[in-house]
Amino acid sequence: MKIAVYSTKPFEREFLGAANAGAGHELRFLLPPLSPETAPLAEGCAGVCAFVNDRLDAPTLEALAPLGVKLLALRSAGFNHVNLDAAHALGMTVLRVPAYSPYAVAEHAVGLMLTLNRKFHRAFNRVREQNFALDGLMGFDMHRKTAGIVGTGKIGELTGKILAGFGCRVLGFDPVRSPACEALGVQYVGMDELLADSDIISLHCPLNPATRHLINESALARTKRGVMIVNTSRGGVIDTRAAIRYLKNGHIGSLGLDVYEEEGDLFFNDLSETIIQDDVFVRLMTFPNVLITAHQGFFTREAVGNIAQTTIGNITDFERGKVNPANQVTSERHVAR
Repeated sequence: MKIAVYSTKPFEREFLGAANAGAGHELRFLLPPLSPETAPLAEGCAGVCAFVNDRLDAPTLEALAPLGVKLLALRSAGFNHVNLDAAHALGMTVLRVPAYSPYAVAEHAVGLMLTLNRKFHRAFNRVREQNFALDGLMGFDMHRKTAGIVGTGKIGELTGKILAGFGCRVLGFDPVRSPACEALGVQYVGMDELLADSDIISLHCPLNPATRHLINESALARTKRGVMIVNTSRGGVIDTRAAIRYLKNGHIGSLGLDVYEEEGDLFFNDLSETIIQDDVFVRLMTFPNVLITAHQGFFTREAVGNIAQTTIGNITDFERGKVNPANQVTSERHVAR
């Protein structure tokens, strides 16, 4: 089966190639992201393989349809970048990777917390300059602090497990309670109580209409002064401009972001010789208590290998006419766990 693989990075060729060795699909690796302008590059392909910042909106899908594209194989768990109604109206099947390595993302989230708290990044730079002063590097014991987990799917569950191991009191908020989280001692509460009681808030929910800007001006006003917020889910879960206002007034103690709501033109690219035009993002980078990583929470050998294996498996299943229901996204299914 011929597949146009958009937004291909060098590391992906290795893993996708290895996964495809026994499947025999014809993978057309493309550097540009998918958009209406680049859709013609998929001519002759029965499917496209897209990453998190590719555009699969109605104009893009309408440009792909005349080319005979019937499969949208996502190299991600999230599917908020797909216009599902348009895809299904055009007879396209949407397949995703619902689980690749929840450990990778959970460990990254806790890594952001530890770095923000104990200021490893600032200490590293000081020592390199032979500055061994400790002023400004004081953190706090995470033991006995209250950590709120928003979204207790597998990643949220594992994050809660790690934090419980530190001796944190762990609160959870999710429309669907996880028996595994309850077994760990996670206490489910309402969102208002989680915001008010948490010293640390870690976001692990999907991006959908209900969660877009979940952390907004009103939510931030209900948090503790000095709260730490970490987001490894999707950038749109946080209203960035509201977060900046609460950073400026000192209410947010620290902010760790592996995702950003306008990351599409930034992340996964080398812009070191470029003047960034996104003033909101540039403002974020000026705060000493903000730590940003470029959507690398998933980036372990295990996770990337699993993404490649599942993606190639999805393509093979589609070709054989028998897809895995757990991997298929339908217009009625808007909550990814």
